Amino acid sequence: MAKTITEINEKIRAGSAVVLNASEVIEFVREKGVKRAAQEVDVVTTGTFGPMCSSGAYFNLGHSRPRIKLGGGRVTLNDVPAYTGFAAVDIVIGATALPEDDPKNKVYPGTFAYGGGHVIEELVAGKKVKLSAVAYGTDCYPKKALETWVGLEDMNEAILLNPRNAYQNYNVAVNLGEETIYTYMGVLLPKAGNANYSTAGQLSPLFNDPFYRTIGIGTRIFLGGGIGYVYAQGTQHNPSVPRTDHGLPTRPAATLALTGDLKTMNSRFLRGVSFTGYGSSLSVGVGVPIPILDEEVFSYTLVTNEDIVSPIVDYCRAYPEREPEVLGEVSFKELMSGRIRLEGREVPTGGLSSYFGALEIAETLKSWINEGRFLLTEPVAPLPGPEHGFVFKTFEERAE
Repeated sequence: MAKTITEINEKIRAGSAVVLNASEVIEFVREKGVKRAAQEVDVVTTGTFGPMCSSGAYFNLGHSRPRIKLGGGRVTLNDVPAYTGFAAVDIVIGATALPEDDPKNKVYPGTFAYGGGHVIEELVAGKKVKLSAVAYGTDCYPKKALETWVGLEDMNEAILLNPRNAYQNYNVAVNLGEETIYTYMGVLLPKAGNANYSTAGQLSPLFNDPFYRTIGIGTRIFLGGGIGYVYAQGTQHNPSVPRTDHGLPTRPAATLALTGDLKTMNSRFLRGVSFTGYGSSLSVGVGVPIPILDEEVFSYTLVTNEDIVSPIVDYCRAYPEREPEVLGEVSFKELMSGRIRLEGREVPTGGLSSYFGALEIAETLKSWINEGRFLLTEPVAPLPGPEHGFVFKTFEERAE
């Protein structure tokens, strides 16, 4: 049995494609068996929704009268600084950018109540933000200052540009120290008082295609409530990690670089978030369709929460000092139960990703496909896999 993306798209256009989300397909196989189910199912939809710091937005603001050269100048959106070093009216704002007057951790722990992620959410929600700019002026761009209100409808282009999203597995964070610590994995209580994780488990895109057979450069996806694309492997892409017998990585592995038209997105799936004592970020909704090209591809979509194993890492010492120590491994099923066992005792767990949100994304993508509004794309190039010997290097390793 073999299918092509072209054949699957023909079925989508005809309204005859069989589409299931990554949770439904597990029960479907229990009823039908793997071989028969693989023949019947055309697409499996996946989803994830959680904080993804390596996210931002690229704006072309259009020209004022007289013209102003923002490049090399200073620009803020709602007092959050944007990067101007591209061209006259092109700017970029990052999800973790903070207002200059934010006290940060001077009053510890800082609240980080507002940052770049919140600016992006407000723009997508249809709100206007205050643009303040100071420029040095040139003969062809004489204006030296500008203050106005702008929304997405006022911009020529607004592009979500995310260099690293949808991590394939991630750490379970604990704190073995004596004091509470504040991290990008949330607040961690002393003496392993809690354990925080961030993954959508069996719904997560890269767990359903662990060797990237269908996800590659050019793959069309659900991104932030609109349509986006994979434009490269994400930064810190590291597929050459230990894997289970089912091929699932047991350490943080692949990542995806994603982009899409911000004007088509929905603030329900792009949410500014604040981490006490750490900073601001953006929660991003990502959904990826897995075309069932053959029985092997289908078998990977049968991953369950019980199959997924993540490493437990101490964020008090091992993580900040970049020590390789892993305290143990735990399944996503155990994490979702609300408690895991660590060093002989029970530790309560908390998820930073929304499993409910991930399921909503997978269901939304499924409905788009069933309605013929979303067709699949053939990747123009594959992502580097374990066979490429692609390993993420640290700064010291590169320096040597």
